Amino acid sequence: MARYIFITGGVVSSLGKGLASAALGAALQARGYKVRLRKLDPYLNVDPGTMSPYQHGECYVTDDGAETDLDLGHYERFTGRPANKQDNITTGRIYQEIIAKERRGDYLGGTVQVIPHVTDAIKNFVLEGNEDYDFVLCEIGGTVGDIEGLPFFEAIRQLGNELPRGQAVYIHLTLLPYIPSAGEMKTKPTQHSVKELRSIGIQPDILLVRCDRKIPETERRKLSLFCNVREQAVIPAYDARSIYEVPLAYHAEGLDTQVLEAFGITGAPAADLSRWVKINEILQNPEGEVTIAVVGKYTVLKDAYKSLIEALVHGGIANKVKVNLEWIESEVFEKEDPAPYLENVNGILVPGGFGERGSEGKIAAAKYARENKIPYFGICFGMQMAVVEAARNMAGIKDASSTEFGPTDVPVVGLMTEWEKEGGNKETRRADGDLGGTMRLGAYNAVLAQGSRIADIYGSTEISERHRHRYEVNIGFRKQLEDAGLQFAGTSPDGVLPETVEIADHPWFIGVQYHPELKSRPFEPHPLFASFIAAARDYSRLV
Repeated sequence: MARYIFITGGVVSSLGKGLASAALGAALQARGYKVRLRKLDPYLNVDPGTMSPYQHGECYVTDDGAETDLDLGHYERFTGRPANKQDNITTGRIYQEIIAKERRGDYLGGTVQVIPHVTDAIKNFVLEGNEDYDFVLCEIGGTVGDIEGLPFFEAIRQLGNELPRGQAVYIHLTLLPYIPSAGEMKTKPTQHSVKELRSIGIQPDILLVRCDRKIPETERRKLSLFCNVREQAVIPAYDARSIYEVPLAYHAEGLDTQVLEAFGITGAPAADLSRWVKINEILQNPEGEVTIAVVGKYTVLKDAYKSLIEALVHGGIANKVKVNLEWIESEVFEKEDPAPYLENVNGILVPGGFGERGSEGKIAAAKYARENKIPYFGICFGMQMAVVEAARNMAGIKDASSTEFGPTDVPVVGLMTEWEKEGGNKETRRADGDLGGTMRLGAYNAVLAQGSRIADIYGSTEISERHRHRYEVNIGFRKQLEDAGLQFAGTSPDGVLPETVEIADHPWFIGVQYHPELKSRPFEPHPLFASFIAAARDYSRLV
């Protein structure tokens, strides 16, 4: 029977509950246990699909097409277990399902209430489908005391009573601030946070304390005393040089040991963290470095590109080099010459995005990379803008554009209104339809041309990658573009939807319609990112 670990947060948000959950999952996995991680988000959106990256960071997409919280990316990268739509729930989705049931009359005329109907729905979500796992880690978004989070805290409180004794453990992540003027760390924020949690009826078994320096023994004893937690279960969570150091750091501080003790588990296998040791050795002792320019639209908030950043790091691990990132807002290139910004970089990456803002700047970046033979990687929107650039400047289609930017006589990129899903089922969309959940989402197969660069990189002509887009490169322009030198190297199995493009006489120029960053892992870097960083390394040696 699965055991449940509930991870809550206090004092402030953004302390790293998702990373802590993922790292603990990795540490338990290193002991031979099977783990599953789930995220419970209290906001009213059904999913983060319609939320601005500035609001919520990256929208992470699973194989089965769920638009989820970015923490699921951490879960996948640290454990290697693919997440699915059953691993992320929001208040919005819960209420959507409950109201649909009420309209159908499923509640037999009863009054629908937060308790028991909402809390029961949360509990059902937490408990469903865990038969094959030893531990299920459930992260509750937000902080204790948030009004929208109260049903979730009530639900996990109830589960603590309803599960067999010893089957639930509560971990509370808090901040232990250092006050320079006082010259000491302050435990009071954590005390108040735990007091709030206990007022709900939840007593934490383990305190995970974020801090930037060693915790004095006096402060550790104080936390133990006032928070009613054993002293050895007060675990410091220090700032790390890399997020991939965290599983090692938590294990060294005894977090996974304390979790097992809280469950009463004895004789657990020793942790084999050798792969994390190897990853950190490479990160801390690189054999060189490269600089990649990321020309994007949301560069103010790096969490908007979380998976992309990590995939580039993974590419560096594969090549034993440090990857430095130069963040450039694409709108800059609509007013200024790209050369001063790009002439000293070793590679240019244009990531996904939505809308017309900054699009001409991304086109300028693709043009600069093409003309100056700098390795170029275009992802989703970055591929589309590379195609528009090639249409204008290689094929002579001067007015080439995308219907995403408004009506155009030359729709090299257009709204996708119908496509085929796996199994032969058709999906259709309207331009005036809902935005949420209506893109081409999740894993789709693609066929790569034999002998193409991208097929050589994958070592296969058949791949499956995750998508998240509403517009598509128009296959009708294929001949004109290929005659000009832009090869459509990959398409959907039916040959209708372009999936990848490349330029054969360029050192490394590849665009992909999908998001390969979503399937990259530190211990299994995605081949495209490994190849791109290798090309950037080789380019750095030439200049």
